[in-house]
Amino acid sequence: MKEEKGFIFDLDGVIVDTAKFHFLAWKKAAAEFNFELTHQQNEQLKGVSRVDSLKKILNWANAEVSQEKFDELAANKNADYLTYVDKMTAADILPGIKEILAEIKKEGYPIALGSASKNAPKILQKVGIMDLFDVIVDGNSVTKAKPNPEVFLIAAEKINVAPNNCIVFEDAEAGIEAANTAGMISIGLGNEQNLKEADYNFSSFTEITFNFLKTLQPK
Repeated sequence: MKEEKGFIFDLDGVIVDTAKFHFLAWKKAAAEFNFELTHQQNEQLKGVSRVDSLKKILNWANAEVSQEKFDELAANKNADYLTYVDKMTAADILPGIKEILAEIKKEGYPIALGSASKNAPKILQKVGIMDLFDVIVDGNSVTKAKPNPEVFLIAAEKINVAPNNCIVFEDAEAGIEAANTAGMISIGLGNEQNLKEADYNFSSFTEITFNFLKTLQPK
């Protein structure tokens, strides 16, 4: 029998603000082919896999590199990013998220992580909330990046909840599109203009109450 309701969280920009670390690491990688990555372009990389992000940057730069150089740039970017991750602590958890996670856990609802990040388990351990998640579906578990709904559909299956009864928290357009395609309830966190396709919008978790989440009906 499937659970009545389940919660799926993206990682970057939802639980922790690692987007700034990605930006710094991608900026450094782009500088190798004399391209200056902007904050606006970085917004379009949110929720996108490392390989697809690098393809986008090369496209913006009208640059071509060999497969060997491509692999080197991707590996170096990840190494730079991990130097920031290694310094993360509980202080890096975004406001309101820990309280919401604790309430959902206390009420016995299943919680999954649905993220493109291949470093998700490491980050959750660094900030000390790994034990709040029943299931981790990350970049190591999927073959298709958001906006493909694969990551969320796998998460729903693993927590045994019907997709239309899953509530997804996302900060990226690609993530909202993936949640909507999966037939899930989508909650956008951040700039409402960027996330206008979401079913609900909040600037942060400090605006979300557990009572509100409990009242959400299946799609």
